[in-house]
Amino acid sequence: MNPHDLASVATRRGQKVITRIAKLLLLAGVAFFYSLVVFNNLTDFNSNYQFVRHVLMMDTTFPGNHGMWRALTLPAAGYAFYIAIIVWETVTAILLWWGCVALSRAIRCPVLNFEAAKRIPVIALTLSLLMWLVAFISVGGEWFLMWQSQMWNGEGTAFRNFTIAGIVLLVFIFPERDLQP
Repeated sequence: MNPHDLASVATRRGQKVITRIAKLLLLAGVAFFYSLVVFNNLTDFNSNYQFVRHVLMMDTTFPGNHGMWRALTLPAAGYAFYIAIIVWETVTAILLWWGCVALSRAIRCPVLNFEAAKRIPVIALTLSLLMWLVAFISVGGEWFLMWQSQMWNGEGTAFRNFTIAGIVLLVFIFPERDLQP
């Protein structure tokens, strides 16, 4: 093998590690975000509880809309929904950090090991996407008509978070390849 071929192999191997590090850093960014979300929901419980409560009560939707029969006005319903969201976010955060550890351990391993380490992040990112799509955009936005509220409308935030998690998931679903000399 001539020196040019050796340099080419080293460059390609370095590119593989750089790409893997990029995936790890993106995943860590999402994990950090979720950690902050959980921290904020636990340390300032009432602020986001009020958001959930008002969305469920539908008290700021268009006057006279015919969907008001869906409103949940019992405080227990608001607490149940909010605690379920916090649990969902906590599980997602734990899986994201676990995925970071798995990727870190496999960063220089053969492709099959790194592919196996990507399973946990794919599960975590899918949980994230489902939370924003199902809990916020579908249930909150459409079932409880959150889109009608000027004050308690989180669809823009949900869409932003769905998009971020979706882009990071797209980065992960492409299979790793060992670069051949």
